[in-house]
Amino acid sequence: MSWKPTLASADRLRAKLDDEFETVAKPQGLRRTSDARREQEAVAPTVDTGEWQRSSEQRAPARGRRAASVDGQAGADDGKPERKGPSLKMRAVGYLSRREHAREELARKLSAYADDAAEVEAVLDTLEKEGWLSTERFAQSLVHRRASRQGAARIVQELRQHGVDDVQVAELRDQLRATEYDRALEVWKKRFDAKPADRAAYAKQARFLASRGFAHDVIRRIVGDHDEE
Repeated sequence: MSWKPTLASADRLRAKLDDEFETVAKPQGLRRTSDARREQEAVAPTVDTGEWQRSSEQRAPARGRRAASVDGQAGADDGKPERKGPSLKMRAVGYLSRREHAREELARKLSAYADDAAEVEAVLDTLEKEGWLSTERFAQSLVHRRASRQGAARIVQELRQHGVDDVQVAELRDQLRATEYDRALEVWKKRFDAKPADRAAYAKQARFLASRGFAHDVIRRIVGDHDEE
């Protein structure tokens, strides 16, 4: 009796053959895929991401250094440091708002903030034209502040130190000399109670008034006349 495969047995046979084929074919396909990947990696250059990041970080400061050098060169080409704070004129007005100044005195104060003397002179000329600066007004103000405590000789010396012209100095000296005795007497009264009783006291009082700049003839009238003292 011969065996004849039925339809069901034929299906089972095909399924079995398919399973055997997949079992044999899949590892081979996997091997081919992994082999291809290794071949591609061998051909393509490898990129180290850490090395790329380090290179980028090194390039960034270099660009910063180049920018800084450009800025530094710009400052060097300019040749002058950037000035900060108020302008020369504003500084001068600030000084003058507190009290009167002579031109030479104000020039000395502004010279510390100026690049050259011509710049200071230009500011001073402008201030004189606008009425902010007046050496004549300064001289009168100084006399007013000093007259109650000092004699004509000392005040005149200070006026000349501040650059007041000789004509104005002479006029102010004459005014001070006209009131020299009265002013010296008030200064003497504030310091001493009575005229000197002996030569030593006379010398002390005379030296005091002389140090204040009062004239010798005025001193004799106030403290008396003790020979050459």
